[in-house]
Amino acid sequence: MSSLVTPADLRSAAERIRYAVHRTPLLGPVGDLWLKPEHRQRTGSFKARGALNAVARLTAGHVLAQSSGNHGRAVAYAAALHGLRATVVLPATAPALKVDAVRALGAHVVIVPPALRERTTAELAARTGATVVGSADFDVIAGHGTVGAEIVADLPEVRTVLVPVCNGGLLAGVAAAVKAVSPGTRVVGVEPALAGDAAESLRLGRLVRWPVERTYRTIADGLRAPVLGELAWRHIRVLVDDIVTVDEDGIVAAQEFLSDRFGVLAEPSGAVATAAHLTGRWRGATVAVVSGGNVAATVPAARREWVSVEHG
Repeated sequence: MSSLVTPADLRSAAERIRYAVHRTPLLGPVGDLWLKPEHRQRTGSFKARGALNAVARLTAGHVLAQSSGNHGRAVAYAAALHGLRATVVLPATAPALKVDAVRALGAHVVIVPPALRERTTAELAARTGATVVGSADFDVIAGHGTVGAEIVADLPEVRTVLVPVCNGGLLAGVAAAVKAVSPGTRVVGVEPALAGDAAESLRLGRLVRWPVERTYRTIADGLRAPVLGELAWRHIRVLVDDIVTVDEDGIVAAQEFLSDRFGVLAEPSGAVATAAHLTGRWRGATVAVVSGGNVAATVPAARREWVSVEHG
């Protein structure tokens, strides 16, 4: 296994998960914006891709994950599909919708204060012998990379791909896939300014950890990780063109834009890439990844009709 995800790893991941995930089509364009609608993915977010790729390669009977919600749900789904037992550590701040979804898939849920997620997971792994599926592990990054591979296959002329950033697994995978095929395409990470550890890390050239007291201020509950994963960081330093931040008002405005112009109901974390596009910083064919839609419906059903053209 090489230190970074290769095109061969991406092809293997795509083959491994092809029967268990949706190949989401590009939606658009509205102006020069296209969407990669991963909120349509099984479990409501892109996380299913990485979790399925990682769990499919395991032989252990018990898997363990810590998550803000979507990764845990994806691991629970993958474990159920492969007949494995799953335990998921979630923060006490996780939305009830996400906690209930994890439990509905048969996983045992452990609720802890946000600052204790990593320690609790390590303790459980040591005590139970369960295999930890980290949200930025190699196989998870490779699975997430299939998002980027599909984008460049469906829109070869894409100039910029905007990707939400939590601990960097999605950004790393998308960058590996896009740069392998279209090295001139910009890959830009996007995160809330209130959880801007990744942008600071890229600016300083070293990993920076933010305390949970800072990252948990944002409404984007899926993007509150205090630090990038080390393997994700190695990909990002080599392959990613930039990481930018958006403010809370911009995230809400992007949710409204996605609903009004695309009929897409996105959770705040899923809307940050679109929020960056709305700043007008990029020109030319742009794809914003809508990473998740696990949020209670708050707009009328008529507003949620698909109004854009599906491409791919």
